[in-house]
Amino acid sequence: MTNIAETTIEADPKVPIIRMTRDFRATPEQLFRAHTDPELFAQWVGPRSLDTRIEHWDARTGGSWRFVSMRDGVEFGFHGCFHDVRPDRIVQTFTYEGDPDGVALETLRFEDIGDGRTRLHAQSLVDSFESRDAWLSGGMESGVNEGYAKLDGMLADGAI
Repeated sequence: MTNIAETTIEADPKVPIIRMTRDFRATPEQLFRAHTDPELFAQWVGPRSLDTRIEHWDARTGGSWRFVSMRDGVEFGFHGCFHDVRPDRIVQTFTYEGDPDGVALETLRFEDIGDGRTRLHAQSLVDSFESRDAWLSGGMESGVNEGYAKLDGMLADGAI
């Protein structure tokens, strides 16, 4: 199955925010589960070249998380806190442990657009335009698109 569309990624010119939008052949409930179930999340997050191991995952308001992605024996750690978890929205922090000062506040919304499809709206607010631009130039686009392509496949296969 091919993607409905690639992810639209936009950098706000006035605020250090990255906004992403993507449509999926899935219900909001399926996308919510893909983002909150640690076993499912580990299967689709990030580029194909990485394997992901969940270290800790408590997907509830006030919970926290940590995962490690690996490639060729090199590990990349990420962690954050779930600030608000509900069926139509997740608000969380996101920190790449290689840049511990670079904390992002992320909001994901799951919009039912009918006919078994959902539009994912995601935004990441970082502390500076330099940080935002570093995220964008550091391979974020390919990682996001490859991860969501894996998620598309899992949805099409009925894994979610």
